[in-house]
Amino acid sequence: MWIKKFQEAKFYTETQDLYCIDDNNKRTALLDMKVPNCDLPSANLSNYNITVVEGKSITLYCDTTGRPPPNVSWVLTNLVSNHESDTSKNPASLTIKNVSSMDSGLWISCVAENIVGEDQASAELTVFFAPNITFIESPTPDHHWCIPFTVKGNPKPTLQWFYEGAILNESEYICTKIHVINQSEYHGCLQLDNPTHLNNGAYTLLAKNEYGEDEKRVDAHFMSVPGDGSGPIVDPDVYEYETTPNDLGDTTNNSNQITSTDVSNKENEDSITVYVVVGIAALVCTGLVIMLIILKFGRHSKFGMKVHGEVKGVGLVDQIWLSMQDCDNEGPSSVISNDDDSASPLHHISNGSNTPSSSEGGPDAVIIGMTKIPVIENPQYFGITNSQLKPDTFVQHIKRHNIVLKRELGEGAFGKVFLAECYNLCPEQDKILVAVKTLKDASDNARKDFHREAELLTNLQHEHIVKFYGVCVEGDPLIMVFEYMKHGDLNKFLRAHGPDAVLMAEGNRPAELTQSQMLHIAQQIAAGMVYLASQHFVHRDLATRNCLVGENLLVKIGDFGMSRDVYSTDYYRVGGHTMLPIRWMPPESIMYRKFTTESDVWSLGVVLWEIFTYGKQPWYQLSNNEVIECITQGRVLQRPRTCPKEVYDLMLGCWQREPHMRLNIKEIHSLLQNLAKASPVYLDILG
Repeated sequence: MWIKKFQEAKFYTETQDLYCIDDNNKRTALLDMKVPNCDLPSANLSNYNITVVEGKSITLYCDTTGRPPPNVSWVLTNLVSNHESDTSKNPASLTIKNVSSMDSGLWISCVAENIVGEDQASAELTVFFAPNITFIESPTPDHHWCIPFTVKGNPKPTLQWFYEGAILNESEYICTKIHVINQSEYHGCLQLDNPTHLNNGAYTLLAKNEYGEDEKRVDAHFMSVPGDGSGPIVDPDVYEYETTPNDLGDTTNNSNQITSTDVSNKENEDSITVYVVVGIAALVCTGLVIMLIILKFGRHSKFGMKVHGEVKGVGLVDQIWLSMQDCDNEGPSSVISNDDDSASPLHHISNGSNTPSSSEGGPDAVIIGMTKIPVIENPQYFGITNSQLKPDTFVQHIKRHNIVLKRELGEGAFGKVFLAECYNLCPEQDKILVAVKTLKDASDNARKDFHREAELLTNLQHEHIVKFYGVCVEGDPLIMVFEYMKHGDLNKFLRAHGPDAVLMAEGNRPAELTQSQMLHIAQQIAAGMVYLASQHFVHRDLATRNCLVGENLLVKIGDFGMSRDVYSTDYYRVGGHTMLPIRWMPPESIMYRKFTTESDVWSLGVVLWEIFTYGKQPWYQLSNNEVIECITQGRVLQRPRTCPKEVYDLMLGCWQREPHMRLNIKEIHSLLQNLAKASPVYLDILG
């Protein structure tokens, strides 16, 4: 046998002089030596691509050669299907009957062996079969909700989901993910991003290929239906009776009867109920008419202040809802808003001077479940006297002829905002672009508020707070002059540089923001908030819509009073008057009207969520009442897809239910700064 092996390995024989000597001393080269009846065996299959449909049969042949004739055997490890083999003839045969899908991907080998050696030929068995959903179960929460499933099928089946019997159109928020493929077995899940009670119901998976189909259904429950404050629904045709032992009497013949007296009494009760309801409705309508008359003729307009419960917007501070606390106070800055009809955008709290209003539920109350929680109006302006301002406050006055309006940027409740050129404002530049806000209300009270706000804005000087240049009071309208930020508000900027905008853009496609750029944005906002906290200001409306973006991805806190008009859906109207940004508010602010530096930390966590979702509205799937329900029940926003774990952990640190358990604003800024430094920022996208 070794001689035959050696002869076939010509590489060795050609490099060595080996000879055989017979009995006659005749020398023959080993390469040319003839060994009778001694040949290596070989095996060849009739088909090396074995394909068969499940349930059918197939026969495979193995042709062998060699001297002496080799013995033939089949290697059928793990073959499940019934089979028969015949090795007595050449070629040998193997018949597999009623082929099972479990044998798909199995290797079948024919082995030929004699005293000289052995040879083997192998082929893979491919079984085509209809899909079979072997596993599906109720959804499980992870970073996303997932309805897990396992499907077998060959060729690969197409998958279609149905929700409550109707085709489920997949999107970036609901989509099928295949995680593992093992031969003809597919493990995956239907992934749902932030599902709500609206997504509860029956989900059916249909798997289909050319050989058949299979479907399985699972019931999914993601969230209980938030309470809407209404009582149980009662079918008026169903009567319920409460009985006592004395009412039972003889129940032998009357246990299933309702007497005519019972029905008559019930009809009388219904009539009385109708009269009572109509009477109450008439009283309510009368009260509403009276309130409308009072609101119509009894209110007076003020620049940027609450008018009989109506919130007006003005300036940088009305959009950031700043509230200032006495610098001498110890402990965290805190504001509990009350119903003072006052006019300044900042609140300076003296010890014992600010007490919460009555806790009785009034017209401005939030319904949470079956409980009515009072919410006192949250005006943007609170009373402040000139004595409470810094003594060195000096407001710069700008000449009207130095301001040249270019175009309108927008309009809020206070007046219009224009892009303008301002001359002689900075000594190093002849003119600069600015944003000017005009005051349309020229009343005495509005003018006083205007000057108070200007003095307060002058005190806010930081690289991440929009710069206030000064005022123009020569004639009407009165004007405030602010720094102009080229790219507008941060929310629009995020949406314009998100994946959806990049996909839908035509021509010059905007670059999608990178993770490092998002961190750069976040740490700038945190830096601005550290400054405000150091100045004892509480910022009660921190959101991306109230931040502005300039050159080179410079981000600053501030707006010009337009966001409440442009982003009206971000605010919740309470009692028909007060507008609250409840999607950014912590539980204590919603339920107890308490605003502190800790409530600002909660809002900053929501801002981080906005940044890493490219400007999505928090809880976008839910109504305002449902959002209140979720927040007060302790639920939090889920981790965005593009968000690193470290940043989401930081968000969770901002969303601790107990205010004192939340991260400190300086800690947040430091963490974001370190993350941003570890990921360098490239600013080419802004041009």
